[in-house]
Amino acid sequence: MSVKKERPAKVRWEERSQTPLLVLAVAFGIAYAVPIVAPDADPWVHRLCSRVEWAVWGAFAVDYAVRLTLAPSRWAFVRSHPLDLLAVLLPLVQPLRLLRVVSTLLLVGRRARMAPQITLTTYVAGAVVGLMMFGSLAVLHVERDAPEGNIKTLGDAVWWSFTTMTTVGYGDHAPTTGLGRVLAVGLMLSGIALLGVVTANIAAWFIARFERDDAVERRQTELLEALTREVRELRAEVTRLSAPVPRQPGAGPEGVPGEGVPDRAPEGVPGGVPAPGGPSAPRA
Repeated sequence: MSVKKERPAKVRWEERSQTPLLVLAVAFGIAYAVPIVAPDADPWVHRLCSRVEWAVWGAFAVDYAVRLTLAPSRWAFVRSHPLDLLAVLLPLVQPLRLLRVVSTLLLVGRRARMAPQITLTTYVAGAVVGLMMFGSLAVLHVERDAPEGNIKTLGDAVWWSFTTMTTVGYGDHAPTTGLGRVLAVGLMLSGIALLGVVTANIAAWFIARFERDDAVERRQTELLEALTREVRELRAEVTRLSAPVPRQPGAGPEGVPGEGVPDRAPEGVPGGVPAPGGPSAPRA
């Protein structure tokens, strides 16, 4: 059996649906932005954008239902995907319609969490840009017709979103309606969370780099210590082999026993040579 068939059906579905959902999210973003940026467009443009939004909502609803059906524990899946559920159940509320885009970003982010730091940073940067763009469109749509609102153009909305997500809050532009303030709270929390992810990611990269350098230094130190021990052992061996051999009694000039002059001659024989007629001479 192949490895692909051994994986859960829910994982295979999420891998196959990731790219189509991302394309649908882009289509939803365009359909959401056009009526806000161009409110004086032809009526058929507004109708087309509305149909695209409903089609995307239906695709997200089908995706959620399939994943819920394939999940091993359905209640655990519902608890772990609250934004997906809100995006499906509340499609008519303008600010919460953006949760369909957020849920797609979260779907991609679940894959990116196990990726390297560079990929994760790219994902977070894309999420920041996406939230800022759609937050600007949403607050412009809500605040543009407000009697006391001061966010009237797309530039004002983008500037407000940037200062809100970075928690700077200059105060020159601020929402005055209830939905606008709800959007402001969401952007503040999202900005803090995403900036925290970026900061933690950069810190993790530096820590990993320092740990890798420390590991290299430890290996080099261990190699030097091992080399020092080997040099000491070699020196001791050379010293032992170079030491003079002590001369044994009865050894020759070279210190080899049995090759020199005997210590004493045999009894009765001068110089060790048997005398004629001596005990060892043959008799006639």
